[in-house]
Amino acid sequence: MSMTRRLLLVLVCATGSLAFAAQAADLAKRKSGLWEIKTSTSGAPSMTMQMCVDQNQDDITQGSDDREMRKQCPKVDSKKVGDTIVVDSVCKFEGTTMTGHTVISGNLATDYRMESTTRFDPPMHGMAGSKSTMTGRWLGPCKPGQKHGTVVMSGMPGGGQFKLDPEMLKQMEKMQQQYGR
Repeated sequence: MSMTRRLLLVLVCATGSLAFAAQAADLAKRKSGLWEIKTSTSGAPSMTMQMCVDQNQDDITQGSDDREMRKQCPKVDSKKVGDTIVVDSVCKFEGTTMTGHTVISGNLATDYRMESTTRFDPPMHGMAGSKSTMTGRWLGPCKPGQKHGTVVMSGMPGGGQFKLDPEMLKQMEKMQQQYGR
């Protein structure tokens, strides 16, 4: 499996954990402005992205189809302990059972850290497991011309940058729903 596909797979798992945590606990919305989100995953290059967020529109679970998530992830246990949220999940994807453990700390208003461990049984595309860490921190106001949902990713294979705007993300989600299943 390519590094890009591996990284996207782990990000999907991590984002799913964050979405379930947001639904299970009252998480603060991210502060309006530019956020830097760094992801490091075992077996894949690190990735950094910047995202413009409008607190009035910020919804970590936005775009997630809860019924579809529940179908793919029949077991999700989420609990809040002090300033941390712990999510344990079992999901099925492409004939593989993914067992995940995620710990989220911070306040999501100005900074957060998410550490995830996922086991794949049977191994998925040659991967038996994965560990990832995602950190987010508020940098300040969005750059001129950026609107809510604008993402700039760096650390992509080949050393380049990739820019996404909200409309492009919607189109990619439609294509994934149409062709990815």
